[in-house]
Amino acid sequence: MQLDVSDLNEFYATALGQTARRLLAHRIRARWRGVSGTTLIGLGYASPYLGAFRGEARRVGALMPETQGALIWPKNAPTQSVLVEEDRLPLADGSVDRLLVVHCIEVAERGRSLLREIWRVLTPEGRLMLVAPNRRGVWARLDNTPFGQGRPYSRRQLEALLVEAMFTPLDWGGALYLPPFGRKMLLRSATAWERLGAALSPAFAGVIIAEARKELVAPIGKPAKARALRGLVLAGRRAG
Repeated sequence: MQLDVSDLNEFYATALGQTARRLLAHRIRARWRGVSGTTLIGLGYASPYLGAFRGEARRVGALMPETQGALIWPKNAPTQSVLVEEDRLPLADGSVDRLLVVHCIEVAERGRSLLREIWRVLTPEGRLMLVAPNRRGVWARLDNTPFGQGRPYSRRQLEALLVEAMFTPLDWGGALYLPPFGRKMLLRSATAWERLGAALSPAFAGVIIAEARKELVAPIGKPAKARALRGLVLAGRRAG
């Protein structure tokens, strides 16, 4: 099942969505602290997690797959989002230092081609951070959130996918240990759920967070040609 940008936008406007964003953003930001002077790109529906890097990274942009649709991002500043084909990114070879993938790999029609394209656009020292639903977690078992759509992954499956695409996993983590329900009392204790879950049952996180490094052992095939963009230009619709 493909994710729709309107449904994603609506989810992140709810109390549960805002809590999930806060918890996951904390994990992402804790891993990527030193991004000054870098080009940092989000792929999928990563815009809720990119705001923390604006003003620090030299360039920040959001690439939104055509199967999902696009929104103008950010709302009150020059547009930094663009609609793309997931395996033909409009970026030059070796032009991205950090690439964050959220709400993408689990619904990608061609996951291996997607990772090969990510490999192409990353710099030799580039880093990929991949967020995917955990097949052992509760969030992947319920379809009331975007994390319950598409194909969930185990750590072993993600590792095999990354290694095949010539990435070396550097760090593994998880987030969203609280059950995916919007009850106020549950959401108020979200931080406690995260601490307890990480300490007592790390394998049952709602999402797996994998950071990987691009390897340069050998070429991975001839990449599909795509026109590189000097600036990111929107090809979608405005958020409500």
